[in-house]
Amino acid sequence: MGLFELFLFTAVVSYISASTEVCTNSLLPGAKGDQGEIGDGGDQGKLGKDGPSGLPGVPGESGLKGEVGQAGKMGPTGDKGDKGDPGMEGPHGLKGKQGTTCDCGRYRKVVGQLDVNVGKLRNAVKFVKNVILGLRETEERYYLLVKEPKKFREASMNCKLRGGLLAMPKTINTNRLMADYVSQAGLTRVYMGVQPQSMDTDGSSTYVFADSSPLQSFVAWSQEIELTPKVSPTTNSSCVELLSTGAWAHVDCEATMFFICEFPKSSRRGGGGGGGRGTPTPASL
Repeated sequence: MGLFELFLFTAVVSYISASTEVCTNSLLPGAKGDQGEIGDGGDQGKLGKDGPSGLPGVPGESGLKGEVGQAGKMGPTGDKGDKGDPGMEGPHGLKGKQGTTCDCGRYRKVVGQLDVNVGKLRNAVKFVKNVILGLRETEERYYLLVKEPKKFREASMNCKLRGGLLAMPKTINTNRLMADYVSQAGLTRVYMGVQPQSMDTDGSSTYVFADSSPLQSFVAWSQEIELTPKVSPTTNSSCVELLSTGAWAHVDCEATMFFICEFPKSSRRGGGGGGGRGTPTPASL
């Protein structure tokens, strides 16, 4: 039995060694089968991310012109234009009817009553000017003492804004009126309309009135200034003040004090169509 078993074992081993097949645990693929039927369409997938922007396209053709839009709001008023040239002279009007005879007696009585009323009105206006407003006046001008302390340049501009100029005592009577005005107001000095104009070769200043007219007919420099009538502008004391005594004196232009303005009573028109300043009203003063 031992020999037979050994022979059998040897035969089995030889068979196994001669076999080309190897036993493994993996499955080998079979032959390719036939193509199956096309299945049903699947559900729509999710949208992917936006891709990069493409290149600009070719400009399209211009569209048709649209309809006229609604009118916008009216804009602000523009600046006043220049005065136009005079137009042609128009034709003469028709001749009027002949007037009737005037009843002069009755109208004289009405005119007389009007003269009385005008006289009362003038007295009332004079009362307002002299008492309420505190004005002084001559035949040609009004004078107003402005009790607002200002430097010389500010005082000059203030008078111009009111329609006048710094008061100019061009005569002895006007100078006396202004000096009394200052004294009665309890003041000792005010700015007036005398100012330096230019420098001489020696470095001193010459003076003119506020309307640029020269000091010719009347001056009232104080006794001290008459000895040295010109002052160097480097001292900054080239402005002029009116003292309550009626004398003129130099003063620092940066000093603040009250001042007197003057206003013409009536306007005179020249041939060129220009006009002067009119009579000031209490509102403008």
